[in-house]
Amino acid sequence: MVKKLLLIVAIFSQLIFAVNDEAILSKRPEAKLSDYDFFKSPKEQIPNDNVHKYFLQTPLFSDYSLKDRFVYIPQEKKAIHSFDKVYEFPIGSALVKTFSYEMASNNNKVLLETRLLLLQESGWSAHTYIWDENQEDAFLKVSGKTIEGIEFLHDGKLKKVDYRVPNQNQCKECHLSDNKIMPIGPKSRNLNFEITQHNKSINQIDYWIENGLVENHDPQKVVADWKNTEEALDDRARAYLDVNCGHCHMPGGSADTTGLYLSVNVKDVRKLGVNKPPVAAGRASGNLLYSIVPGKPEKSILLYRMKSEDPGIMMPESGRALAHSEGIRLIESWIKNYDK
Repeated sequence: MVKKLLLIVAIFSQLIFAVNDEAILSKRPEAKLSDYDFFKSPKEQIPNDNVHKYFLQTPLFSDYSLKDRFVYIPQEKKAIHSFDKVYEFPIGSALVKTFSYEMASNNNKVLLETRLLLLQESGWSAHTYIWDENQEDAFLKVSGKTIEGIEFLHDGKLKKVDYRVPNQNQCKECHLSDNKIMPIGPKSRNLNFEITQHNKSINQIDYWIENGLVENHDPQKVVADWKNTEEALDDRARAYLDVNCGHCHMPGGSADTTGLYLSVNVKDVRKLGVNKPPVAAGRASGNLLYSIVPGKPEKSILLYRMKSEDPGIMMPESGRALAHSEGIRLIESWIKNYDK
């Protein structure tokens, strides 16, 4: 009798904490984030069973926002390692990313939006959900939104931003590859490092393998942590450019026609931008001649566009309203010390 009761409780628990697979595969996105059942506690961002938090070695800059990333892969299915590319996820998978800030007024973490990438029969679909004032749930927003006057803390310093939630078309600006929406971050080279999961230190790829998320494989060497000054300057700068620029500036990316390729494994210095003139000049070039001029960051278009907050000049052109001062200093130092 006790065994039967325990079995019923176990089955009931699995049903309570089960992800809504039908919602992931539906052609019509759900109205509320909670309808997908990704979280046991949405407000605290505590994931449901079989939803796993993950981390990137060098993440994309998004106006200093904090990000919580989660991956879901249906039971009995696994992702496949693809060298130098995002894992090949099975249909029914989901990538979940919640953006938040530590607010200056009360030091509380406030959730702003959660972005979903859902892998359906027709490919990946992208949807954005904006959190309500009570932080109880997030609601589908196709047209995007600007949340004005957010005051937040970064490294203990006060900053202010008009935060932009992208509309559905803007998602494609970063996630488009070979005319298809694709994830950016979950490549083995971005995940292959030690993390803490369930109060235990473990290599993140090993964790994915042990939990049946991916097939057993030999991952790529991890990219540098751009903030770790003990690592080589070139490695840090290339890792930063890879995650912030390389998803567009690559063959098949939305900036393919520029001929400027910024993925970490690009070897051709001309394609990397060294003494390379822009395909299209104009005010976005700042009347400068080359993307990267070794030893002269002030004459390099790449740095000029990183520094700008003008929507017609700045790069990346989406996903930020502020200039990333720490990233700018890194790339400025890299160009200044660039060894031809």
